[in-house]
Amino acid sequence: MNKLSSKVLVSVLLVLMAAFVVASCNSSDSNEGENAAGKMSSEEKNEESAVEEMSSDNKNEVIDDAEDVFDSVTFISVGTQRLDMVYVCGGTFTMGCTDEQGGECLAWEKPAHKVTLSSYSIGKHEVTQGLWKEVMSDNPSEYKDDDNLPVENVSWEDCQEFIRKLNEITGQNFRLPTEAEWEYAARGGKRGNGNKFSGSNNIDDVAWCDDNSDRRTHLVGTKQPNELGIYDMSGNVWEWCSDKYGDYTADSQNNPTGPSSGTEYVNRGGSWDDLAGGCRVSRRSGNSTGYGNSSIGFRLVLSK
Repeated sequence: MNKLSSKVLVSVLLVLMAAFVVASCNSSDSNEGENAAGKMSSEEKNEESAVEEMSSDNKNEVIDDAEDVFDSVTFISVGTQRLDMVYVCGGTFTMGCTDEQGGECLAWEKPAHKVTLSSYSIGKHEVTQGLWKEVMSDNPSEYKDDDNLPVENVSWEDCQEFIRKLNEITGQNFRLPTEAEWEYAARGGKRGNGNKFSGSNNIDDVAWCDDNSDRRTHLVGTKQPNELGIYDMSGNVWEWCSDKYGDYTADSQNNPTGPSSGTEYVNRGGSWDDLAGGCRVSRRSGNSTGYGNSSIGFRLVLSK
């Protein structure tokens, strides 16, 4: 199979997967809290989870492992590495300084405001050094013990170049998450339980931070996931977003993409170098496009 045919097949499989899950997301809106419609028998699950293998120059493959309407994960292979993308059903949430954040909110997390998002897929893990090396053939990270460590010491500009090359390889439309997409996923989307951190009110359950990290990064996915099965959205490394950094307003928004002007871009999630307060789901920061250090990495979003 040639490279073009492989890209077309990957795209078709992704479209079919997205169509199935969008239908499931829509049906779940009228049946909140019930997963029966998305459940399958064990035999049906085994059939639906069968691996779709392809032989191609760029070694792409996609597997749909949809256990229920919230747990649809697309696996995309890039050479020897695999990207796990979690489908997030769109919805409306309150972004910013919400009640569970208590007195820890900072001025730039206010005012809280309503945001409505369309559905999207987001990385189950932060981008690893193994994936970065597969795409870029180098490794800028300070901590290089294992390919499953998050890549770090990358700037916003570095991330854009990585994404450009990844999209060339896969034929897909990967990008950085918007700040709103990032926070909605960190809060657990429609499954969110109103936690201070991503997946828990106990930071040790879900995050590598200053109190437990031994002053360095850790392998992705070694803490508990949040309600959507996404790991490390609190702690380990800060994550770049696509938005320019700016003040919030109280206005309700639909699929916001941030301010049109500014010199810094948003970082979210806190890191191994931050105290617990820096790893809260509403905590935000910003840096210039060329800045990077050992506490800053990123994760990907896959557009429909």
